[in-house]
Amino acid sequence: MSVDPYIPQSGDAAIAVAHYDLALDYKLHTNRLTGTARISGTVRTATRTVSLDLVGLRASKVKVVGDPRASFAQSDRKVKVKLSRPLAAGDGFELEIAYAGAPRPRRTRWGTIGWEELEDGLLVASQPTGAPTWFPCNDVPGDKATYRLSFTTDPGYDVVAGPLQGSRLSRGRRIWDFEWAIPTASYLVTVQIGAYVTEPLALGGVQGELHYPRALASRVHADFADLDRMMTVFEDAFGPYPLPGYAVVVTPDDLEIPLEAQGMGIFGANHIDGSGSLERLIAHELAHQWFGNSVGVAQWRDIWLNEGFACYAEWIWSERSGGATAHAKALAHHHRLSTLPADLVLADPGPDLMFDDRVYKRGALALHALRLSVGDTVFFDILRTWTRDHRGGTVTTADFVALAEQLSGMPLAGLFAQWLERTALPGLPASSAADAAVAAPLTEPIDRPIGRVVESTGDGPTGLPGGPRR
Repeated sequence: MSVDPYIPQSGDAAIAVAHYDLALDYKLHTNRLTGTARISGTVRTATRTVSLDLVGLRASKVKVVGDPRASFAQSDRKVKVKLSRPLAAGDGFELEIAYAGAPRPRRTRWGTIGWEELEDGLLVASQPTGAPTWFPCNDVPGDKATYRLSFTTDPGYDVVAGPLQGSRLSRGRRIWDFEWAIPTASYLVTVQIGAYVTEPLALGGVQGELHYPRALASRVHADFADLDRMMTVFEDAFGPYPLPGYAVVVTPDDLEIPLEAQGMGIFGANHIDGSGSLERLIAHELAHQWFGNSVGVAQWRDIWLNEGFACYAEWIWSERSGGATAHAKALAHHHRLSTLPADLVLADPGPDLMFDDRVYKRGALALHALRLSVGDTVFFDILRTWTRDHRGGTVTTADFVALAEQLSGMPLAGLFAQWLERTALPGLPASSAADAAVAAPLTEPIDRPIGRVVESTGDGPTGLPGGPRR
């Protein structure tokens, strides 16, 4: 049985991982990674095998605690551990995998993803199946776990990977220790390396950090000046910030789009211009910390719960910071979608269309339709309850529909069926808002899931400079 039908070759439906303990040594200039992964969890169904995703790296040794006769075999996608005796449903397991190699991006239908070398540094962009390019894992969004990472690399670089526990020099190299105590999906675990300036960033009661190339200092400070106010707006709209902190990484390389990681937003140099022209992207990545990172999808078919919500957060920030209202944004995007093919079902777009821009915008429009139907007070109560009740967990579309009906006291199945289960684009519900409001001009680039490196050679299909380097 597949864990997730959108990624049938990923994951092992028989297991649930509870914790990863990763000890990695990386030589930056030769791109050589040596690692040991200690993985513990339980089995969901009786099994004699535990399979973990690993791509492009070679496992040299596998040990299973309490089972010295266990063996393993490796294919191009999996490390399959064969136990000497079966485990019953609910039994625990603990194993250790030693592995090494030259990590590289993984080629998928969504582009190349995972471990990506920069000109002088490293970026990991794993959504949706790139995590196995650097550690063995059960790489499905519904299997969240806690993590500990000890990362050794060359001195003179800033390593950003999550909540930092400390760093130290040892034999001329620097060891960085990180820990994710909140359950995290494998695609959201990351490592970013660069010759960065690191400085604290005041975000109300949330610990914030900026990491950026010194040459971009003035642009970074200008474009992230409102991040403190953005955090305040989102905490009011969505509830308390759900993670230990928020780090912003700006790479010296251009990227196709920004990307989110657990407690982190990663931006390319081309996204930071000093005039805030791409401010909506900053809002989008911050909003993912609530929608997608803290509250994650159980399966990729429900990705609108990540992207539609983060897109709608852009519109909320716009109206609360003096820009176009969310209603004006909705009218404009509704008009745009009405000119595009209506061949996408939002609640199950299929793997080829799961990152289509229509998922982002139609998802946001579905939320706006809900807001118009139930009113602002109930709408934001729904969002705050959603992030509170499912903090650190995984969800489905049915969960959101049920909550909306519960808190509104209204039969909303028909409204959601129009937006989520049918291809035709519904009209927006009538509202007291000025439907004749002038819509915001649509100069925004189309969203894409992968933060690959690009060369600045011209206007690419996303509206950002260039196309894929690889």
